[in-house]
Amino acid sequence: MLGIMMDKQLNIADILEYAAQYNTDAEIVTRQVEGGIHRYDYRSALRRTKQLANALQSLGVEQGDRIATLAWNTYRHFEIYYAVSGMGAVTHTINPRLFAEQIIYIINHAEDKYIFVDLTFVPLLEAIKDHIPVVKGFVVMTDKAHMPTSSLPNLMCYEDLIAPHSEDFAWPEFDEKTAAGLCYTSGTTGHPKGVMYSHRSTVIHAVSACRSSALNLGPLSRVLPVVPMFHVCAWGIPYSSPIAGSSIIFPGAGMDGASLYELIDTEKASALLGVPTVWLGLLNYIESINGNLDSVENVVIGGSAAPRSMMEKFQDVYGVFPIHAWGMTEMSPMGSLCAKTPYLMAADKEARARVQSKQGRAVFGVEMKIVDDQDQALPHDGKTFGKLMVRGPWVASGYYKNDDRSAFRDGWFDTGDVSTIDADGYMQIVDRSKDVIKSGGEWISSIELENHAVGHKAVAEACVVGIAHPKWDERPLLLIVRKPDADCSKEDIIGFLDDKVAKWWIPDDVVFVDSLPHTATGKLLKTEVRAKFERHYLE
Repeated sequence: MLGIMMDKQLNIADILEYAAQYNTDAEIVTRQVEGGIHRYDYRSALRRTKQLANALQSLGVEQGDRIATLAWNTYRHFEIYYAVSGMGAVTHTINPRLFAEQIIYIINHAEDKYIFVDLTFVPLLEAIKDHIPVVKGFVVMTDKAHMPTSSLPNLMCYEDLIAPHSEDFAWPEFDEKTAAGLCYTSGTTGHPKGVMYSHRSTVIHAVSACRSSALNLGPLSRVLPVVPMFHVCAWGIPYSSPIAGSSIIFPGAGMDGASLYELIDTEKASALLGVPTVWLGLLNYIESINGNLDSVENVVIGGSAAPRSMMEKFQDVYGVFPIHAWGMTEMSPMGSLCAKTPYLMAADKEARARVQSKQGRAVFGVEMKIVDDQDQALPHDGKTFGKLMVRGPWVASGYYKNDDRSAFRDGWFDTGDVSTIDADGYMQIVDRSKDVIKSGGEWISSIELENHAVGHKAVAEACVVGIAHPKWDERPLLLIVRKPDADCSKEDIIGFLDDKVAKWWIPDDVVFVDSLPHTATGKLLKTEVRAKFERHYLE
């Protein structure tokens, strides 16, 4: 027996239609790439979005066509999100921090018809234009006054493109499983792999993200997504904020501590979202000017594990509640969060820190389990390590135009993370499966060692890798980047770790370096570190 309910299909465009009608008090603020601050409301955004949809139709864009962006977090990028997907085409966000060869592969693999590009990234496209013949034209996301002279063929100006078109557009109706967005993950071996989101998955993810047990968004929220719109759709903020009635503060290209602090301070941001490296820059800047974060209530820290020292500084020094989060491109990306609970708000500092160091509980819509090498379920006791498996309505079931099914088994997705889950449902990432260290038959978490090491007052960044050892198979090696004008020795670091981890976890050596390599999404590039130091203990 089936229920007797209307079969209204979910469409991303309905989010903006709703916000324009009911969330009229909210605004979208942008630090423009050209300079200055732009602000408008959801009604104005909807009108311009419909102009863009009409403009795309005039260019011959049809349902299913991939339309790419190489752009910062701005109001124009926001309009593209809705116009492209709402008309039935696919919004393909490209990470400009990838290598040129990867960007060329992604554009050709996706068969992008047009590329919308911010001024910053025009030279990037000029350098590869002869290698992307699939692209019919390029739209620079600016006005006529700021249009560059460029060698790109069929070059158009965003404002000139949409200006002559009507503000009326009838969004087509189609199956909610229709493709809506495309992101490529670089966290895999070989070529980047495409994850194709649907209208259904995107809308359900956005609704779930709003809840108080997730990102805690509402009409009073002023959200600053520092996580880029080219990285897993800015964690869904361009969709969840309009639903919640929240204002959005887009930082544009200003991702440094000073620029972010100015926006936070002048626009009274209440919720921040970004990766640890961004927050490190912000905290260092605030400390240098004796600033404050009085308007901020929550900071969501994701992308990589948040050091305890960072969370304590947000909470104890600036009165900001840190929400430790975890997710993946394949998960749209939200998987788990360490949101406010009565226990956390009442717990003492040490008890609270133990919980907040974990990546939190699965949000409604995501199921999690840990398994052994034979995919047999392991206990949720907070101690047993296992491969983290997930499933849910916004979790990928495969990769776009890719036959590799190794990560998708029996309706579950193998995240590639090694984790524990405790009896209360809190999940903690122990390591990536390729990074976990096995020494003398025992597991060592490189992530936990790194997070303890950056708690030292002289340490700016830490990296732990497992490398070959003549007796113990593998042993951890700790690499340290010192803070400017700070000093510390191997003995200082070892002594600092001594009472924080098991004795056999202590690295056999500490190497001080000027910098560490990172991936395009800001994560430590441990493959390069391991390759460089692979014989360190053998020699």
